[in-house]
Amino acid sequence: MKPLVSIIMGSTSDLPILQKTAGFLNDMEVPFEMNALSAHRTPAEVETFARQAAGRGIKVIIAAAGMAAALPGVIAAMTTVPVIGIPINSTLDGRDALLSIVQMPPGVSVATVGINGGLNAGILAVQILALSDGALAARFDKYRQGLVAKIVKANEELRKIEYTFKTN
Repeated sequence: MKPLVSIIMGSTSDLPILQKTAGFLNDMEVPFEMNALSAHRTPAEVETFARQAAGRGIKVIIAAAGMAAALPGVIAAMTTVPVIGIPINSTLDGRDALLSIVQMPPGVSVATVGINGGLNAGILAVQILALSDGALAARFDKYRQGLVAKIVKANEELRKIEYTFKTN
């Protein structure tokens, strides 16, 4: 089974955020790989990875980085594969990473989720892949229906809570 998604972290300290990504892809039955690469410490390896990703069958790259957060943009500059960036909260509450990832120059885009948004990165990758995979689209739709059910249940539980002046 070849990976369709490549999860790249700038350092293994990002793993707790990316476990949400990996868990969601696993639940959706999407083959993926995980690697640590650094735009600053291993630039040659990042270039090799980015230039070979499409040829290896990778359809979406999820790249997480903190601080200067160059990794998603550097990868995006060297591949035609869609890149989803996850800014990691390591300094400045993650705002430095967010701005580094989201402020890409014209022609080199990175789809960017919120700070520490590992789950949303996985969801976006699944939505991209589901455009050409009906079975995956059905699994994703079932997941979304589950979100609706959670809110319905939460409202039922809220109705049971009593206060003197609560009217519903």
